[in-house]
Amino acid sequence: MTSAGEVVGAALDGLRLDRAVALVADVSRSAAARLVAEGCVRLDGAVVTSGARRVAAGESLSIDFESHDDPVPVPDAGVAFTTVFEDPDVIVVDKPAGLVVHPGAGHDGATLVNGLLARYPELAGVGDPYRPGIVHRLDRGTSGLLVVARTERARRSLVEQMRSHEPDRLYGALVWGHPETSSGVVDAPVGRSSRNPLRMTVTDRGRPARTHYEVEQRFAEPAQVALLACRLETGRTHQIRVHLRAIGHAVVGDPTYGSGHATAGRGGDVFGLSRPFLHARSLSFSHPVSGETVRAESPLPPELAEVLASCR
Repeated sequence: MTSAGEVVGAALDGLRLDRAVALVADVSRSAAARLVAEGCVRLDGAVVTSGARRVAAGESLSIDFESHDDPVPVPDAGVAFTTVFEDPDVIVVDKPAGLVVHPGAGHDGATLVNGLLARYPELAGVGDPYRPGIVHRLDRGTSGLLVVARTERARRSLVEQMRSHEPDRLYGALVWGHPETSSGVVDAPVGRSSRNPLRMTVTDRGRPARTHYEVEQRFAEPAQVALLACRLETGRTHQIRVHLRAIGHAVVGDPTYGSGHATAGRGGDVFGLSRPFLHARSLSFSHPVSGETVRAESPLPPELAEVLASCR
């Protein structure tokens, strides 16, 4: 049985039940509506079958996936992605920006999972059938490296490695402004925004999150920006983007957390990016079977390399 649940916080207070379920379970609105209608959703222990019912802060929301019939992801050979490493146990994918990792709210198909299933059909039996083989994610607008488990044994090992913060995940980010120090750690909990449940923010109600950063280059033209190398100690949703915004250096091109930044309005016209300048450029982990270290690297995609080349 697969389930999800949490205490309704301020970010979800007053939302329709089906909308709250979609956000908590990371499923489409139609799938959430079916879960509610089939009696798979409870509020404070009582089954609720009306999606129009409004949830209130402090209520206990629990979701049981056992009886719902939302279709599992289907293979789609039309989804384009590159692999930089593969063997019988793991796959390392170089994900392009704009590609969603797995089906969820608002994205029922054409995800990386759909493409993976077309190329590696055995993934259908690995882990959660709705997110087969997936042990961590990248935001839709973030490009770069992602490891996928090809067997159940590999999945269990990789999940435990992620939980123990063992893999080394290095990102390149171009940010507005120049950080005062050449390196630092942002140690601040990340959770859903009470103003907008679709956004994340630094909040005492969030989960612990740590991002290490190092300034690699500082630029003055065509805008004052800096290239950072960021290492994740934890892997919360939107963590790097939220943390860098919190210290006053939002990621260039970020439509969600960069808007309203003092420089973003001018710089956006200069760079013209339609995606965040955030790229998972290197990844290393222990092979789940051999124990040997697997290392992979990914160069900047052309649109980001072009932006960097314009800086001086």
